[in-house]
Amino acid sequence: MNGYMVFWSQDHVKKLKAAGDNGPIKVVYGGCHSKEPSLKKIKVGDIIFPVALEKEKLVVMARLPVEKLENAFEYQLREVGMPCAAIIPEGTMTISDGPFTEKDGRFIAYHDGSGYLAKTAVPDGITRTIDLDTLTKKDCAFHQMPITCCSETAAVGNGSTIKARPIPEEKVPLLLFGNTKSSLKGLGNGKSGKITSVSLSGFVRKMSPETFEIFESLFKDE
Repeated sequence: MNGYMVFWSQDHVKKLKAAGDNGPIKVVYGGCHSKEPSLKKIKVGDIIFPVALEKEKLVVMARLPVEKLENAFEYQLREVGMPCAAIIPEGTMTISDGPFTEKDGRFIAYHDGSGYLAKTAVPDGITRTIDLDTLTKKDCAFHQMPITCCSETAAVGNGSTIKARPIPEEKVPLLLFGNTKSSLKGLGNGKSGKITSVSLSGFVRKMSPETFEIFESLFKDE
């Protein structure tokens, strides 16, 4: 079991609060965007800790034990009611009305392309077609909606409440991340050593065992 850290921007945290979403956390998405980096390192049994910056202080927003890793499109279809912003898996095509449907036919999208039926041939290998206009969005938590339009993987589990848990300032310099002992680094950005959104975003960071213990200690009474 390993601990991993992902970053939630201030804008995303504000949206969570505005939506009244205080968990429990059920999913973290990964993909190819800096706001939703790849979860390829993550395995079932690992723990994901989303973090944020509040008034330049590092806070841990939630703890998610990973019980399942699945395609983000399939997760959204089941739990959200529709694939809101996930990469369409190979073999699947979506179809829907668009602004030019009357002239060019309905709009289709698939793993590596899209277009209107009158101008776009349905690719070979399509085994499933989903009519988006027949789907209804379910009553889901705000965090179950992806941050970006290119979600690929969903790390699923039953986690903690979502709220800011400050890391004690004296502990922050002790936080180390890296895939191996020899690659462990702190979170400081450049010569200043200051932790910023730039130094936190873009990666899923594996924690050292000692860092993992510091993060876990924030949840010992929950």
